[in-house]
Amino acid sequence: MRTLWKLVLRWKIALLLFLKPLGFWGVGVLAVIDASSIAVPMDLIIAGYVWNDRRHFWLYAIIGALGAAVGALVPFYIGRTGGEWVLLKRVKRSRYDQMRARFDRHHWLAVLVPAAMPPPFPFKLFAFGAGVFEMRVIPYMAAVFLGRTAHYLVTAILVIRFGPEIMTLIGRHSPLLLTIFAILVTVFILYDIFRRNRSRRKQRQPAES
Repeated sequence: MRTLWKLVLRWKIALLLFLKPLGFWGVGVLAVIDASSIAVPMDLIIAGYVWNDRRHFWLYAIIGALGAAVGALVPFYIGRTGGEWVLLKRVKRSRYDQMRARFDRHHWLAVLVPAAMPPPFPFKLFAFGAGVFEMRVIPYMAAVFLGRTAHYLVTAILVIRFGPEIMTLIGRHSPLLLTIFAILVTVFILYDIFRRNRSRRKQRQPAES
């Protein structure tokens, strides 16, 4: 297992050295790989590029987000082709229908928010779920793009303000940050559900009277 891990690590280092001269487009290629298959430390890569070229920080964020939107089509289509069968083997049909109804109501947030989350948040699971529940491709890619753009812009701004060392500090406290972010997202979703239910009740009252 250690030998395999060393081989993967060496492959990642070789890939980084090969793509770094590509500049902006290297970020895009790495983002495609990260979102589609092999995890790549995109925050550290964005930080390195931005620190060396602060004037174009926004461009690295946008190209990285574009690459992520393209790469995220891989788990999306895997979920679309065979994900329903996999889920139905693990949960009852009634439970599956409930999950689908919830995703249909909040599909935009269900993709955008995970795309904006820092690692080690399992974004690919949500990309897989978007495919299983047949989210339309263009809104899906737009949600991934916006979420990743927000994430990479925050990364770039933090690096410009505090230096690349801030990424190491964030990495140490990522579980705490993920917990806080998850709580905020849960509160927002609960508020959205409450607001929608209250709006429906108001619409029903005139009809009942």
